[in-house]
Amino acid sequence: MPINIPDNLPAVDVLKAENIFVMTNSQAIHQDIRPLNILLLNLMPKKIETEIHMLRMLSNSPLQVNIELMRIHNRPSRNTPIEHMESFYKDFDEVSHKKYDGMIITGAPLGAVEFEEVDFWDAMKAIMDWSVHNVTSVMFLCWAVQAALHHLYGVPKYVLDKKISGVYKHHLNNTLSAIVRGFDDIFDAPHSRYGEVRSEDIRKCPELEIISESEIAGPYIVARKDGRQIFVIGHSEYEPLCLKGEYDRDMAAGINPEVPENYFPDDDPSKDPVVTWKSHGNLLFNNWLNYYVYQITPFDINDID
Repeated sequence: MPINIPDNLPAVDVLKAENIFVMTNSQAIHQDIRPLNILLLNLMPKKIETEIHMLRMLSNSPLQVNIELMRIHNRPSRNTPIEHMESFYKDFDEVSHKKYDGMIITGAPLGAVEFEEVDFWDAMKAIMDWSVHNVTSVMFLCWAVQAALHHLYGVPKYVLDKKISGVYKHHLNNTLSAIVRGFDDIFDAPHSRYGEVRSEDIRKCPELEIISESEIAGPYIVARKDGRQIFVIGHSEYEPLCLKGEYDRDMAAGINPEVPENYFPDDDPSKDPVVTWKSHGNLLFNNWLNYYVYQITPFDINDID
């Protein structure tokens, strides 16, 4: 939450110069509070599992948050009961007349597929275009980052020779960015993908800033400079056994995957993984909700543009 201090206090300018959010008394007395409305576009096959991951991260904030779930199409899901989808998910035409304080678009297992070959690509483009004018801040995750950077900024996606899978160390390029407030200089985050975007392509876009990256896994947190779009290329929301589940699934399918890096002790899949990324994951989502949604969104949600 913001610091509420008297008008004209000398500390105001100092704190603002350090990119710390300050609310003066004159601002505070005019501020009304209402719940935040967050739209979650869930593109993952295991909808319920992903819902749990996302809601865990969003529940750690003191802010009141209303969640709506959206699907990209109404075709049956092999991994989620149809009753669940019909009860809890909305189609785009059911929400497109509304505005939202925030939106999260998840990843999808499509890293090795060209965008134009994705069967819902036209719908995905329409939703991303709509979000620009109807959502205060959008957080894109993993494959959704690749899709958004390609569609909105012309940043290419590259298909990798082998999957990036594991927990990697990242450093901060901008320690004053609000999205990484409270982060250590070096922190861990999981990655699991067959595609990548590259720092040199992102840096060609003057609207974007690379907040954090990894020497091995590449860019991790990218932001539009006004905070209206946050791109998280890894999986800070992953639970302890997510990478293990993917590894076991691929082993059972005969893919013969490599062991996720820096995940199992001694790289031994028979040992329980050690979690080193959850605290920074919680900070990431809390910072987004606070600084990029709550602090920016207008009280009258219809004023979003």
